[in-house]
Amino acid sequence: MKRLAGTFSALVLLVVCAAVVVLIVMRPPAPVVDLPPLLGLIDRIVVQKATRRMMLFQNGAMVREYRVALGFAALGTKDRQGDGRTSEGVFKIDRRNAASAYHLSLGINCPRPEDVARAAKGGYSPGGDIFFHGQPNAMPDGSVLSGDWTAGCLALTDAVMHEIWPVVLIGTEVEILP
Repeated sequence: MKRLAGTFSALVLLVVCAAVVVLIVMRPPAPVVDLPPLLGLIDRIVVQKATRRMMLFQNGAMVREYRVALGFAALGTKDRQGDGRTSEGVFKIDRRNAASAYHLSLGINCPRPEDVARAAKGGYSPGGDIFFHGQPNAMPDGSVLSGDWTAGCLALTDAVMHEIWPVVLIGTEVEILP
């Protein structure tokens, strides 16, 4: 009987912990506001890391603003692979991956040549594979991880990735500010 009670207590504890993880890690996406569809291509993306904002521009005018999650150690610019930081500077979208492990992804040309040279001089990897992407494909539809959770990428909701995917092409300028 004691063993059965211990097993039951462990099961209850497991269920409570799982519920807490769901409440902390996964939150429902922000309500969708009916905005007119984006028409034409985006020519510039600006990310302000301090405020976790991403802004899309067409012909110098801001047309959208979104919340973005960053690397798990967001302060400062990316120095080396594994530091959990999101790069800062001016980049270009240089690849698109519809079959990513995260819902759609748009890569930036990072590391830049000067980052590679600095890392080579220091004897370490500069890191790379920095992407704008949605949530992990393994998550239930509509789920959103909270906080800064990537290894250095810029994470958006799947709905935002669907909206920007057709209007952000290779060559689009990206500026990531502190």
